[in-house]
Amino acid sequence: MKLYKTTGEIFLEHEDKFYLLHEDWDKLINHSDLYSWLLTKTDQSVEMDEESLLKQKTVVAPIGGQEVWAAGVTYMRSREARMEESKDSGGANFYDKVYEADRPELFFKSLPHRVAGPGQDVYIRKDSTWNVPEPELALFINKLGQIQGYTVGNDMSSRSIEGENPLYLPQAKTYERSAALGPCLYVPEAKIHPEALITMCIFRKDEMVYKDSVSISRMKRTHTELAGFLFREMDFAMGVFLMTGTCLVPPNEFTLNEEDRVDISIQGIGHLINRVVFNPGSRS
Repeated sequence: MKLYKTTGEIFLEHEDKFYLLHEDWDKLINHSDLYSWLLTKTDQSVEMDEESLLKQKTVVAPIGGQEVWAAGVTYMRSREARMEESKDSGGANFYDKVYEADRPELFFKSLPHRVAGPGQDVYIRKDSTWNVPEPELALFINKLGQIQGYTVGNDMSSRSIEGENPLYLPQAKTYERSAALGPCLYVPEAKIHPEALITMCIFRKDEMVYKDSVSISRMKRTHTELAGFLFREMDFAMGVFLMTGTCLVPPNEFTLNEEDRVDISIQGIGHLINRVVFNPGSRS
């Protein structure tokens, strides 16, 4: 099942049929068995398909009042990239240690009003010389700490800032439109398939300049492990989104430019496409 949030409406897709839900988003997604509850709402379909939905409606990020958090260094490629960017500052061994540690790296990423949705712009920092998108599977964890759904995430990152000093991580990761989620909330009957592929393509002036894929099974830590650590000593009254780590990293010589387009897809969920720009309201 897929839940699409639009400006003013919520659509449920199930077995190629669409249903209009008259529910509050935050209350809806926090049902303790969301899949079973959604099955009770599939009695009267509407004339709609995915193509017409995306064309006729303004689909927004599948988020309401939730915070967005992120996990770091959960894939070997992410570990290597963080060590490379931090070697001159002497911080490379921090990432090696956290990759091997029992406790994962978890950090706050965004409040909902800073999250971009499908087709919206994401920002790169003007005070950073090395900016990259980071494609990630994002979990939706309800207020009880149960993983209920998944979406596509883009954890935008300023690698030059984080590489200068690991303590600059909040500035490298958290700023306006530094996160994107969408196009839907995928709610399967069982867990997402471990061999589901994450693919990222980056286009510059309509020319593809980067493409790669990896399966989510390459992650070192489990989803329940990450969710469990996040809910230690913290409550999330409306649930929370957790990006599970970066699996694809462009070459070190690559940095995003204005007007680049980032296309991230995850099998079973869909495509999240965003244009890259500088923040027009930035003071830097």
